[in-house]
Amino acid sequence: MFILKNALTPLQEAFSSSNLGRERGYWFSYTILAFIIPFTSSISSNIFRCINTLFGLNVNKRRFYTFMASNKIPWNKLWPTLWNMIPDPLSDGRLLLVLDDFINPKTGKNIFGCSHIFDHAAKANQSKYPWAQNVVLVGLLKRIKGRWACLPLAHRFYLPKKAILAKLMVS
Repeated sequence: MFILKNALTPLQEAFSSSNLGRERGYWFSYTILAFIIPFTSSISSNIFRCINTLFGLNVNKRRFYTFMASNKIPWNKLWPTLWNMIPDPLSDGRLLLVLDDFINPKTGKNIFGCSHIFDHAAKANQSKYPWAQNVVLVGLLKRIKGRWACLPLAHRFYLPKKAILAKLMVS
């Protein structure tokens, strides 16, 4: 575990040197650790429980969820740092990048990036157009210990053009 914590130190350095920036960097590292440790699924509430229970941090619930939804996370510094932490990004002398999209179903009305998105993988008893965030991800495809892994490099929320136009007409 300490090896993982030390590996995440460069990510903390991407945050500003203010007190709040250092706190965000600290929380960011522990959030990444909570994702990695097979304690539970990566649902925000479970990550919160993992940080408080396993790591013994006394994190206020409201501040944690504010952090998770923060636009103050310096992704423009974190992505290059992550890229430089990959020891050998090539597979058989080639750089393999993948582009994929996925939906993240939500409940609630005022959630950033949500729209009614077509779910091509919906089961018979599920809605074909759930209220969800549609995320497009670019990742590095890499063989790790004999298995393929996708290391995420960048992501963006995708909204259908009709959803953007409908929002413009309401405004």
